[in-house]
Amino acid sequence: MHRPIEDYALIGDHQTAALVSRDGSLDWLCLPRFDSAACFAALLGDEENGHWRIAPKGAGPCTRRSYRRDSLVLDSEWDTEDGSVRITDFMPQRDRAPDVVRVVEGLKGSVTVRGTLRLRFDHGSVVPWMRETDGYRVAVAGPDSTWLRSEPPVRTWGEDFGTHSEFTVEEGEKVAFVLTWHPSHEPRPPLVDPYDSLRDSLADWRAWAGRCRYEGPHRDAVVRSLITLKALTYAPTGGIVAAPTTSLPEEIGGVRNWDYRYCWLRDATLTLGALLSAGYSEEAEAWRDWLLRAVAGNPDDLQIMYGLGGERRLPEYEVPWLTGYEGSAPVRIGNDAAHQLQLDVYGEVVDSLALARRSGLRARPHAWNLQLRLLETLREKWREPDQGLWEVRGPRRHFVHSKVMVWVAADRTVRALEEDPELRGEAARWRKLRDEVHQEVCEQGYDAERNTFTQYYGSAELDAALLLIPRVGFLPPDDPRVVGTIDAVRDELGHHGLLRRYTAEKTDVDGLPGGEGTFLVCSFWLADALHMSGRTREARELFEHLVGLSNDVGLLAEEYDPVARRQLGNFPQAFSHIGLVGTALALFGGGAGG
Repeated sequence: MHRPIEDYALIGDHQTAALVSRDGSLDWLCLPRFDSAACFAALLGDEENGHWRIAPKGAGPCTRRSYRRDSLVLDSEWDTEDGSVRITDFMPQRDRAPDVVRVVEGLKGSVTVRGTLRLRFDHGSVVPWMRETDGYRVAVAGPDSTWLRSEPPVRTWGEDFGTHSEFTVEEGEKVAFVLTWHPSHEPRPPLVDPYDSLRDSLADWRAWAGRCRYEGPHRDAVVRSLITLKALTYAPTGGIVAAPTTSLPEEIGGVRNWDYRYCWLRDATLTLGALLSAGYSEEAEAWRDWLLRAVAGNPDDLQIMYGLGGERRLPEYEVPWLTGYEGSAPVRIGNDAAHQLQLDVYGEVVDSLALARRSGLRARPHAWNLQLRLLETLREKWREPDQGLWEVRGPRRHFVHSKVMVWVAADRTVRALEEDPELRGEAARWRKLRDEVHQEVCEQGYDAERNTFTQYYGSAELDAALLLIPRVGFLPPDDPRVVGTIDAVRDELGHHGLLRRYTAEKTDVDGLPGGEGTFLVCSFWLADALHMSGRTREARELFEHLVGLSNDVGLLAEEYDPVARRQLGNFPQAFSHIGLVGTALALFGGGAGG
């Protein structure tokens, strides 16, 4: 049986990340990058697909665990009949090669600890050749190689295509394990000292967290969300992945299983807003610069997502040897949605560039030229149906949110030209486009009888993305149509106090069978909309509820099942944590909703 998604914690080195369960098993890790093939894939299969467990012999889940203050260093502790032991897991910020460090420390008594390492390269399918040399366990398969060592050395042996160890720690004793990856054709990289690395990691994370400007309620949850966003940042380029996992299901046993180890343009504005408001201008600038590089080229070829370095080809395929999390198949690698037409991303890119200018980020001379080129393309395309922000795999439609974001692109361009006479461009041209889009949305995307905007033109279906209408300024928050939309969305998409993004199981809008859980960022959007429309008490109550859905170490997945009371979808999810930060800033920090 798979452990619940919320039983996992995240460690990472700003280039990749691993998930560690409550029972001390590292069940997911892709090396050397977030989007590389997994060498531990038990999360989506079983132990034979790769894992690394260290825990007291015969023990189950840990007694307690937590991150060390303001860091991504994880402590898990077990109380046994023979004593207590702590395992500290982290990944040092790498110099050249990625390392996973696991430090076993005796806290009380004398505890026997058992370790089992099963490396399975290429998403859990390739068993490496193992050898022992100079006290190291070396694994090699094709392009991948790892070196395992312990300090002090403990006895290891091979059995059942795994590497095993068993040793005893007394109170005050420590044993550190270091697993280092490198390309198999290169010599072994320099060794890291596990204890120096631990000290440096704590210092680096705490210095970074100390820059957070937010001082309101639930500051610990906000800082943890910001740390999570930082952990999902690919340091060499500044890109932020949506999640470090693939194919964790939106419905247990269902087919809605997607690869999120890429960078989505639609996250751009909300991410920039959260980082800037919290005091992280360097990270915001790195994300903005990644965005500019990724979308460079012909605006007709704008994609909704890109690889960590801005790669455009993200071909989607299935891996049949992985049975899926709790039988949720298929397991997918890559994402074909990269080539969908989603008009909203034009608005999100332009809105991000506008936010960057208003916030005083260092100007990029080509950014304005790019914006004008995007607007020219959008002027030709905006009347086309698209797949919308939820990346539906059904027919294209005239999604209202997509059209609203077209309006945003035109509006931000008009504002920039009005505020800065040195910018070149025809404000009247984009003002005309803005007015045309606004009129069409209000006429064709609004149901006057029900007093609500709808998911797409002519539809009776609703969409949680409609809650962003006041946030982006399309209509003021006290407009009766906005108030009516907020109430309608909450009534029709509400599920045990949270929001679905749309009623997937009742319509054919997304072209997929089955349903899904409540979408966490949508519930944060509802809190924002309630606050903007003057219902701050309700907004704060909802926010308190949402914060309470985080797991024991403060992490949120993409979705939540309020009936089964468990998290669903890829984990941890950047969008959910962006929502938490943005709503906290809006409610308690004087920021805008997000």
